[in-house]
Amino acid sequence: MKNILIILCLIAVNACAGNGEKEQAARPDTIKNMEKYNQLATQAEAYCKQRGLNSDFFYLVDLGQHSGYKRFHLWDFNKSAIVKSYMVSHGCGHLPWSSTYSMEQARFSNQEGSKLSSLGRYIIKERGGSQWGIGVKYLIHGVDATNNNALRRAIVLHSWEQVPDEEVFPKGTPEGWGCPAVSNDSMREIDAMLRKAGANTLMWIVDL
Repeated sequence: MKNILIILCLIAVNACAGNGEKEQAARPDTIKNMEKYNQLATQAEAYCKQRGLNSDFFYLVDLGQHSGYKRFHLWDFNKSAIVKSYMVSHGCGHLPWSSTYSMEQARFSNQEGSKLSSLGRYIIKERGGSQWGIGVKYLIHGVDATNNNALRRAIVLHSWEQVPDEEVFPKGTPEGWGCPAVSNDSMREIDAMLRKAGANTLMWIVDL
């Protein structure tokens, strides 16, 4: 009887370990991404200094990750590290609004009417009112050929009630029409940071 109990315990331990390995394997390759994030941050810091932008931090948004993860990262130039991350939505394209069909692989476009997110560097500038979330939006000026239609497409940084505060993987974050939308609580934090910074801030949307 004692031997049977020992065997059953070993089976249970192995089963738990197996589940842990599967769960870990499902997460993004953190080490690989961090190497790329560091490279992008070095480029971002130089870009901000050259153009007189906010030199304390920038936002690195990696839409190449599953939308159930926190993909909107606050990079602190002084600490050379990500100090906070938030959930963020991406564009649904021809798929139904607020669905999660493209949660594993977002698509991108700079075309008007595409309802897709655009990759590239944005300068977060004017603060204004919004019909979404907490009623605050920031105009984001696309400075690359891949996102220079952002203003014409009404692509802005705002909050949305359907965006969760915490990770929901393996589920996804509801998809909008291309705006990088965050949760209401996240927007309150981001809004406070941007107002305190008092300077144009870089946001770089990538697909890693």
